[in-house]
Amino acid sequence: MSSLNNIPLIRPYVDESVKQRVLEVLESGFLTEGSVTRKFEQKVAEYVGAKYTIAVNSCTTGLELALRALEVGPGDEVIVPDYTYPATANVVSIVGATPVLVDVSRDTMLIDYDRLEQAITEYTKAIIPVSLFGNPLEYDRLNEIKSRYGLPIIEDAACAMGASYKGLMVGSLADITVFSFHPRKFITTGEGGMVTTNNEKWANWMISYKHFGMKSGGRSRADVLFKMTGTNYKMSDVLAAIGLAQMEIVDALLSKRRQLAHNYISMLSEVSKVTIPQTTHGGNHSYQSFCIYIPKRDKVMKQMRDAGIETQIGTYSLHTQPAFEGATPCRKYAPFSGSEFAYNKCLTLPLYHSLNNEHQAHIVAKLQQFLRGS
Repeated sequence: MSSLNNIPLIRPYVDESVKQRVLEVLESGFLTEGSVTRKFEQKVAEYVGAKYTIAVNSCTTGLELALRALEVGPGDEVIVPDYTYPATANVVSIVGATPVLVDVSRDTMLIDYDRLEQAITEYTKAIIPVSLFGNPLEYDRLNEIKSRYGLPIIEDAACAMGASYKGLMVGSLADITVFSFHPRKFITTGEGGMVTTNNEKWANWMISYKHFGMKSGGRSRADVLFKMTGTNYKMSDVLAAIGLAQMEIVDALLSKRRQLAHNYISMLSEVSKVTIPQTTHGGNHSYQSFCIYIPKRDKVMKQMRDAGIETQIGTYSLHTQPAFEGATPCRKYAPFSGSEFAYNKCLTLPLYHSLNNEHQAHIVAKLQQFLRGS
């Protein structure tokens, strides 16, 4: 339990069932990808309503797999939001294509759909929108764009396990969806990711590629053939055991997270100078992060940290980062007013399972105190 003098941003949920699952794997002597990873994949497939799930060692490698399965490469462009973690655009460069940065909506921090459509050219091969912080995308609008231009949607759903749109779960709505299980996510495996799709051809290609290009024709090693060049993006049973134990209580974990988020919303309604970004109309937020807009964000963030409350920025405005200037081929579809606003104003507050009302009241009181002096 966190004291009021030391409140972290996040604390992964690790109970006895998680420890027991990991211990069982360790005692089995089988530590690489195997039956536990298969069970974890199946559990996620059932939860999100996807036909195929492919466990990988990170969301980043999962996004790379998706691009390669769609044969995205040199000469192609892929549209991504400017306000996101660099991995979203990095994977486009990794496969040899050109990331095209477009602005986000100031209201939701999600990709600006009008700007997205305006940025499409004859070279556009795919779109990677981000369901940022657990806020689901406006899939009806995305599907209109997809239908009009014939472009596949690869969703960077790193933060969005448990989110839904009009009753359908994130993970079943895009052509390919990729989740993260980094420790800041409420379902975590330490490091890891999961790719979901309903397309059998893409799924089989990704499964083969992440196993060195292997195609198994039977039970013995002699039956294995390597049909193409591939690599090793597997998730071990040790890591999958952590995620499997958490997925077995995913509804309870998600319910508590939403309860804490709603507590924040209620408490912050009385605090001036605070704006809460909007949830997509028709969407159900999963609140991987609880974010607000405030003035003089950096000053207040330092004061909160000095008071023992860990806070953080939201994420990055990519066009301001050196990696996307000069050396890395990148097309910037400016301006980026929404992205720059979020980058400078967004503050992430602590949110984790063992956080309680006393913690939240203390956090909000300190925030209010520091905002008065900002």
